[in-house]
Amino acid sequence: MFTLALCRPTATCRLRHGWDRCQAWSCRGFSTTAGQGQQVSLQEKQVGGDVEMPVARREAETLFQERPEPGNQYLEDALLRSYLEAHLPPKVLEEVSQELEGFGNRLLTKIRPLGWECELNPPVFRQYDAWGQRVDHIVTCSAWKRMKEIAAEEGLIAEAYERRYSNWSRVYQAVKLYLFSTASGGFNCPLAMTDGAAKVIESLGTPASLKNAFDHLTSRDPRKFWTSGQWMTERRGGSDVANGTETVARKQPDGTYRLYGFKWFTSAADSDMALTLARIVDAEGHVKQISAEGRGVASISNMLNITRIHNVIGAVASMRRMISLSREYALKRVVFGKLLKDHPLHMQTIARMEVQTRGAFLLLMEMVRLLGLAETNMASEQDQLLLRLLVPVAKLYTGKQATAVATEAMESFGGQGYMEDTGLPVIVRDALVLSIWEGTTNVLSLDVLRSLTKSQGQVMAVFFSTVQNKLELASSSAELQPAVQWVRDAAGRLTRFCQGAAAEGAVPMELAARDFSYSLARIYAGALLIEHAARPGSSCTDVCAAQRWCRQELCPVAAELGNGSYSAEESSMDSALVYAGSPAGSRL
Repeated sequence: MFTLALCRPTATCRLRHGWDRCQAWSCRGFSTTAGQGQQVSLQEKQVGGDVEMPVARREAETLFQERPEPGNQYLEDALLRSYLEAHLPPKVLEEVSQELEGFGNRLLTKIRPLGWECELNPPVFRQYDAWGQRVDHIVTCSAWKRMKEIAAEEGLIAEAYERRYSNWSRVYQAVKLYLFSTASGGFNCPLAMTDGAAKVIESLGTPASLKNAFDHLTSRDPRKFWTSGQWMTERRGGSDVANGTETVARKQPDGTYRLYGFKWFTSAADSDMALTLARIVDAEGHVKQISAEGRGVASISNMLNITRIHNVIGAVASMRRMISLSREYALKRVVFGKLLKDHPLHMQTIARMEVQTRGAFLLLMEMVRLLGLAETNMASEQDQLLLRLLVPVAKLYTGKQATAVATEAMESFGGQGYMEDTGLPVIVRDALVLSIWEGTTNVLSLDVLRSLTKSQGQVMAVFFSTVQNKLELASSSAELQPAVQWVRDAAGRLTRFCQGAAAEGAVPMELAARDFSYSLARIYAGALLIEHAARPGSSCTDVCAAQRWCRQELCPVAAELGNGSYSAEESSMDSALVYAGSPAGSRL
C-alpha cells in the first residue's frame, strides 16, 4: 500500500541527500587570460613543478581570443519569436512580448552573472558542528538564494497556475523557463521539482490539508515562495519506484505519518518541502501492498510528467545556448587567416546543429501547448492521447540531441571549449544528465509502448491523423513538397511496421522500442517543421530547416526491421557480442 507524503525537511532529518549536480571533473582546464581576475591555485603551481613563468612576463603575455557575447536571448531567438507570433492571440502576444524582452534584459545583466556565481560556489553539506553535534546543514551561496527570489518575482512557477492567459499560460511559462535555464546556475532543477509538486497537489483537487503548501509553491512573493524536493530513489535505485520502495509510513496519534527508511537521493536537497513515496504499515505491523490511500505511484506520476517536460526544456535550452555562443564566436575567431564564419565547413556544422535544435524546440512547444489545453479543460480526447505519447518521446529524443549538440558545439571552440572558466563545460555536463534524469532512453522507450497498449492502439491513429493534418497545410507550397513526401513515406513505413509488429508479439516490439520512439520523434518533428514553414510570413530559413530535417532517415525502425535487427537470432548475438571474452559468456 502506497501513500504520497508531503515532508518539511528539518535540521535533524536523517534521510541521506545525494546532490543532483556534478561538482567536479577528474581533469579540468583553466584559461589564464589576463584581466579576468583569476589567480593561479596552489594545485596549478604544483602541476608546473619548479618551472614557473616570471611574474612580469606572465602579466605581459595574454591569450588573444575574444569571448562570445550574445545579447538579449529573446530578441535573438528568431524561431521562438516566430512561433509565438504564429500561435498566440494578438493581445496575449503583445503583452508577453514586452515582458519577455524585459526578462531577456534581466537575464543578460543580472541573472546570468548570478548563475555563474552559483557555479563557482556549489552547496556544501555540513553534517556536524565544531562540537560534534549533528546539524545536517546545507550551506548555499547568496546568489543561489537570490535565484529563488527571482524565480518567485518572475512567476516561473506561478505563471502556469494563475492561468492569466488561459491555455497559453503553460506555453508562456515554458518559454520563460527555456530562457532562464542555462542562466540559472542549476536552479532550473528545483523549479522542475516545485512545478511537479504543485501539479500533484492540483491533480488531487488541492485538498485543504495541502492548500497552504500549494499557495507557497505558486507564490510570486519571495518571502513566501517554497521549492519542493522529490524523495523517491532508494537503495535499489532505478526508475521502478513501485517495486523499489522500502520506506514505510507509520500513522501517528495526531493523524500524521512518520517515515522509516532510507532515501538515497533527492533533487533540490535544500527545498522547503518534498514529496515522497512510502508503504503504509497498519497497527499490527503489516505492510499493506495495495490501497487507494494517497494513490502514491499514480499521484506522483503527475510530477514525473511535469519534470520530464522540464527535462525537455533544459535540453532545448542547452542546445540553443551553445549555438548562440558558437555563432557569436564564429564572428570573432580568426583561423587560417579568416574568420570562422567564412569557413564553409564550420558553418555547415553549426547549421546542422541549428536544424536539430529547431526540431527539438517545436516538439517542446507542441507538448506544452497540449498540456495547456488539458489544464484548462479544452483538450479533446485525441489531444490527451497525443500528449501522453509525446512526453516520453520528446524527453528521450531531446536528451540525446542535447548531448550531441552540446559536445559538437564545445568542439567548435577548439581548446577554449574545454576551459572550465569559459562556462562551456558546465553546459555540457548539465546536458549529459538529461538522457538519464526522469527515465533513461530505454526506460522511456518502454513507456512509449505502454501508452500504445493502454490506448489499445488509438494513440497511433491520432498520431498519424495529426501528422497528416499538419502536412496538408503545406499543400500549396511547391518548395515544401519534397519534405512533405519524405514525411508521408516515413509515416507509411511506420504504419506497416506497426501492423507487422501486432502480429509478431511483444518481444520483437520491445527490441524495437528505442528505434520506434526515435521514428515517432523524427516524423512528428518533421511535420511540425513543415507546419511552421507553411505558415504565412515564413522565412526561407524556416523552409530550409524543414527540408534538411526531413532528408534524414525519418523511420529508423523500418530500416532496422529490414536489416533483421529484431530477430531472435540477432537478439541472441547481442548477448554473445557483449560478453565475448568475459567469464559470464560461458554461462549464456
